[in-house]
Amino acid sequence: MDALTDFDVPSLTQTLRDHDYIADRGLATSLLLAMKLGKPLLLEGEVGVGKTELAKTVAAMLGRELIRLQCYEGIDIHHAVYEWDYARQMLFVKSVGAGDASSDDDLFGPRFLLERPLLRAIRSGDQCVLLVDEIDRADDEFEAFLLELLGDFQVSIPEVGTVKANSRPIVILTSNRTRELHDALKRRCLYTWIGFPDANREVEIVRSRLPGVSQALAHQVVQAVHRLRAMDLEKLPGVAETIDWAESLDAVGATTLESEVALDTLGAVVKDRDDLEFTS
Repeated sequence: MDALTDFDVPSLTQTLRDHDYIADRGLATSLLLAMKLGKPLLLEGEVGVGKTELAKTVAAMLGRELIRLQCYEGIDIHHAVYEWDYARQMLFVKSVGAGDASSDDDLFGPRFLLERPLLRAIRSGDQCVLLVDEIDRADDEFEAFLLELLGDFQVSIPEVGTVKANSRPIVILTSNRTRELHDALKRRCLYTWIGFPDANREVEIVRSRLPGVSQALAHQVVQAVHRLRAMDLEKLPGVAETIDWAESLDAVGATTLESEVALDTLGAVVKDRDDLEFTS
């Protein structure tokens, strides 16, 4: 099954599960709507709960290219959309002569345009999944720039004009809520909050990713992680850390979560110095 129209919530949930992603009904429903309505899906939640992993899974599930834009403070249009190949432009000018009028027209033509993730996604259309990862780390100006892309699936390049998608990619944005996103961005998206899973579902997630880990060990690790999340830690462990811890325990040959081996491998799940001293 790869046509979007073939999916309903149960079949999408099962297909995700077949690709080792355990989604609850709410998340599967939001993803289904995003896929069928052609609207971006904004995922917010704690670090390590599977937001980025969902985009990777959807791309693999549909056999599409994953195009990822990792956001960071100071990201701008030249890192996200396009820039010019200045080295080749200079060689071109030297080869045709700086005074050649036609060279000015050619200088900012398609052959010197370097695609960055957003432009590549627009041109790829429904052959890709676009992941805009950690949008909350970008600044307000870049978030405002995204409005045209998310609303009309097009970008404006002054030297070239407007480039519009012939078909819409699946777009997933993630945020760890380090800052509040603007309402204008949220209005263009479907929204889902991904929280920490309950113990039973987290055990299932661990077992799906690490089938060699026993049910008993997975259960013990999950229970221990849930106790850690109840503490006043600076950085609460996510599902990714639960998997890391279970994998680490399995790597050292542990079959149960004994105190000594738990302390020896605690750095797989607790990633802050003060938290590590507090829990040790």
